[in-house]
Amino acid sequence: MNMSLEDIRNERIKKLENLKEKGIDAYPASANRDFSIAEALKDFTKLSKKKKHSFVAGRIMAVREHGGSIFFDINDGSGQIQGYLKKDEIGEKNFSLFKETADIGDFVELKGHFFITKKKEKSIKVSTWKMISKSLRPLPSQWYGLQDTEERFRKRYLDLIMNDEVKFRFILRSKIISEIRSYLDKDGFIEVETPILQPIAGGALAEPFKTYHNALDINLYLRIAPELYLKELLIGGINKVYEIGRNFRNEGIDATHNPEFTSIEIYEAYKDTEDLRKFIKKLLQAIIKKTTGKNEIKFNDNKINFAKEYSVVSYFEALKKYVLIIDPTNTSREDVALKAKQFGIEVKNFETKEKILDNLFKKMCRPKMIQPTFVIDYPVGTSPLAKRKENNKNMIDRLQLIIGGLEIVNGFSELNDPIDQKERFKEQDRVKEMGEKEISPSDEDYLEAMEYGMPPAAGWAIGIDRLTMLLTNTQNIREVIFFPTLRPRD
Repeated sequence: MNMSLEDIRNERIKKLENLKEKGIDAYPASANRDFSIAEALKDFTKLSKKKKHSFVAGRIMAVREHGGSIFFDINDGSGQIQGYLKKDEIGEKNFSLFKETADIGDFVELKGHFFITKKKEKSIKVSTWKMISKSLRPLPSQWYGLQDTEERFRKRYLDLIMNDEVKFRFILRSKIISEIRSYLDKDGFIEVETPILQPIAGGALAEPFKTYHNALDINLYLRIAPELYLKELLIGGINKVYEIGRNFRNEGIDATHNPEFTSIEIYEAYKDTEDLRKFIKKLLQAIIKKTTGKNEIKFNDNKINFAKEYSVVSYFEALKKYVLIIDPTNTSREDVALKAKQFGIEVKNFETKEKILDNLFKKMCRPKMIQPTFVIDYPVGTSPLAKRKENNKNMIDRLQLIIGGLEIVNGFSELNDPIDQKERFKEQDRVKEMGEKEISPSDEDYLEAMEYGMPPAAGWAIGIDRLTMLLTNTQNIREVIFFPTLRPRD
């Protein structure tokens, strides 16, 4: 008969009481552990020859009883090994205690020597054991299974216990960040921290989260980007600077968007997008080789090669090819809006022509770009913080790197003309008054800083979540964020 969760929990509480009655603390402050299970498996031949008793510890993952013997698997997060209890050798009391009180999910300390069974399985023959953390709830596979995808995200700790692939994904994510940081540090960049609570939500086009500070009696915003603060550091003479951290955008949730996400923003004085393209390619090739051991990865059903030359296409060329807007510069807003509606894209009255084109690009062009592709040369209205091109003042010196249909990098030559910046801010303010919420508003403090002189510079950001999706062949951003944003279950 299947037991309910409450019945199972009550049974385990009885076992906990049994331990207490015997004077056993089921949650001791410390545990003996000579090495991790991974270390024991690595040096198994040497350790098994010594016949020396050693301590290991971990969570019970499976139990198999055969008369006077109990075989069980323990996992300490680094690896898994089989434990072996023999009644005749460990004694009736210790054997019965394990049988009566130990469950899958419990953490135990084992003392014994290593050996290989007749079935050639690396094991530890237990001479003594000790409960070090009694679990009161069964693991999912023993109860109902983590069949609900959202339940996996809500209870990521269970997802990690039951699924090695999930654990590997997050370990690789950590390595990606570590390798990027190492690469930048070796190249002379300085890592900094800038405010997450900001009086003006600037530095990107996005709707912010708003909050209130009691002591200062002011509204503050969770940052949508650290850009303006980092560029103030360029003004202050820090020529190579970066920040790794969380950004927050009050936008929809889908396969590639989560309201809070991790990015690395990088700025270097005396550089432009030509320099950026070379640097980005070298950095990504190094990171991918270090973290995956290869130059080629698989994403969806596509093989993506990072060793080859990256394609370069202009923004308007992409629109001409995939959206069939032959002359985006001279096509009216009304015709662009009509084209968007034909592709099922909602168009709002306050949206500019550039915003509608960008929505078309995201839906119709980006998914077609599988191999690494730099998209360059955007119209001015797509970014109020990017420098105009010298040969065409209606265009900006911006790039995006698209891989596997995902935007992995966004960057541009930084606008350092305070007069032009002020005019561009004014245009953003005008659009905001019309109802657009995704705006980079006027920032007088930043404009004042610019007037002291900003060196020519290039800046770019890598989306860590999407890069991790790419390198782990994962199709949903929530699979690469430990605790993604979810609607409360109630």
